[in-house]
Amino acid sequence: MLPKTVYFVPPMPPLLPDSILTLRQQIERFGAIPEADWALLEPHLILKKLKKHELFAQEGRASADVALVLEGMLRQYYLKDGEEKTTYFYFENHLMSDYFSCIHRAPSKLNIEALSEVHMIVFPYSAMEALFEQSMAWQKFGRKVAEYLANGLEDRMVSLLTLSPEDRYRELISGNKTKILERIPQHYVANYLGITAVSLSRIRNRVLNRK
Repeated sequence: MLPKTVYFVPPMPPLLPDSILTLRQQIERFGAIPEADWALLEPHLILKKLKKHELFAQEGRASADVALVLEGMLRQYYLKDGEEKTTYFYFENHLMSDYFSCIHRAPSKLNIEALSEVHMIVFPYSAMEALFEQSMAWQKFGRKVAEYLANGLEDRMVSLLTLSPEDRYRELISGNKTKILERIPQHYVANYLGITAVSLSRIRNRVLNRK
C-alpha cells in the first residue's frame, strides 16, 4: 500500500498593526467606528496575496469577500462576446468587492484581475452584514458605501454617454485619477476609455501638442 501523500499548507502571515490601522482609516472615511464596534470586525480579518493575473472576483462565481488593497493594482472588467470592457482600477488603500454579487449572493457578472502581485486584507461580506444588524455605526458605514458606489456608477455612466474619448482622457490627466496613466499599461487604459491603443496614442499626442 502506497503511503498517503501529505501536503504542506503554509500558515497565513500575521496581520500587522499598521495594516489594520490602514484598513480602519479607510473605513472611517465613511464615518467613525467606536472601539467596541471595531472589535467585532477584527476576528474576521485575514491577510491574502494574489499573483499577477490571478482573479479576486470571477464572472459566473459568487463573490463573498471584501478587501483592502495594501500593495499592488487590479482592474475590473466585464466580458461581452469575448471582448473585455474595463470599468475600474484598484490601487493601494482602495476598498474592493463585487458588491452586487455579495449582497445578492448571485454569480458575479464581472472579473477583478491582479495586474501585479497584490497584498490585501480580506474579510467576508457575511461578517459585515451581521455587523449591520448589531451596530448603528456599521449600519451607517454600509449606507455610506452604497451611496458612494451609486455616485461612482453614475459618474462613469455620464462620462461614457456624454464625453468624447479625448474629453475622458483629459479628465484622467486633470482629475484625481493620474495613477491610472502612471501605472497601468496603455492597452488597459485605452480599454477603460473605450478606444483602441492607437487612438489613445493619437489623443495623447494631440493633447501634448496643444500645451
